[in-house]
Amino acid sequence: MIHNPFITNGYEGEEYFCDRVEETLLMTKYLVNGNNVFLSSPRRLGKTGLIEHCFAQPKIKDKYITIVVDIYSTKNLQDLVHTLGNRVFTELKKKDRSIWQQFLDVVSSLKANVSYDISGNPELSFGMGNVTNPSLTLEQIFEYLEVATKPCIVAIDEFQAIVNYPEKNVEAILRTYIQRTHNAHFVFSGSHRHLMSEVFCNPSRPFFQSTAPLSIAPIDKNIYYAFAQKHFNDASKSLDKEAFEMIYDKFDGITWYVQFLLNKMYSITQHNETCDLELAEASIDNVINTFDSIFGNMLFQLPFKQKEVLVAIANDGIVENITSKAFLQRHALTASTVQAAVKGLMEKDFITSDRGKYEVYDKFFGLWLRGR
Repeated sequence: MIHNPFITNGYEGEEYFCDRVEETLLMTKYLVNGNNVFLSSPRRLGKTGLIEHCFAQPKIKDKYITIVVDIYSTKNLQDLVHTLGNRVFTELKKKDRSIWQQFLDVVSSLKANVSYDISGNPELSFGMGNVTNPSLTLEQIFEYLEVATKPCIVAIDEFQAIVNYPEKNVEAILRTYIQRTHNAHFVFSGSHRHLMSEVFCNPSRPFFQSTAPLSIAPIDKNIYYAFAQKHFNDASKSLDKEAFEMIYDKFDGITWYVQFLLNKMYSITQHNETCDLELAEASIDNVINTFDSIFGNMLFQLPFKQKEVLVAIANDGIVENITSKAFLQRHALTASTVQAAVKGLMEKDFITSDRGKYEVYDKFFGLWLRGR
């Protein structure tokens, strides 16, 4: 049972999923017609939720094995193979024994331990050390996808992680295996648009023109408000439009932030009460206060110069020319200090850059830095 309809993690079905009708139709059309998809958008707009929603559509759910794997934390090819192998098996064991046994037979290089729980369900365990030959194991995973009893769709989230692997040929290896695999199609998504664009839009890279592009923008404000108001009304509550528009505008309509705050606003709004602007503001304050110690530790760990530049960017909100005379004078900084600090802050994901505009990556953190 869903106690709060504003889901902040995972996918709970169409009832709790807002809009994305056109994007869902287009992605479904691409995939059932044999295309791989490159999904792009600014950060935290709901790419993973859209993928899960698309996979829940009857045209896909009933006819395909779907696998979603997040490779954000992977650092090299061995990590990738380990993560992909674990995720593939996790999905397969939801099916019948012949399917997962076929996986183990095909992926012979993966020295895995198989045990059974009290219900007779298989459990697989293998550590990083079991992946002794990453290239061979990766090849065998793709071989399994090719002979799976149903066509497969594999969504690889945070795909830009491969750009920073020490192995320099990972893109070419993956592209080769994907080209040879006719029984599986892929969705590639990531939160760092400049890196994703480099992988898929640079003519010199292996993935150039190998996917159907799909981009998403913020959900329409009126559609989102109608969705939110319905869920408030279903619980004999009401949501003031001014309150909704305030949080939508403050966070640029970015789905994760709006959803997170709606979750909080819904939880503090009583039966037969209206969530007004005052409650919405209180929700933001409550969230920022909740993260106070975490944000404090994050800031404390930064070198002094990076801290200075981070606070300067937070105070400006969005910085278009990071080394402009106006920005430097306003915050008593030098160009060399800013350039060095920005490099470190980008590497740590404290700030993000889109088309030359810099801002703090986490909008809650940005509000905390400038004292709301």
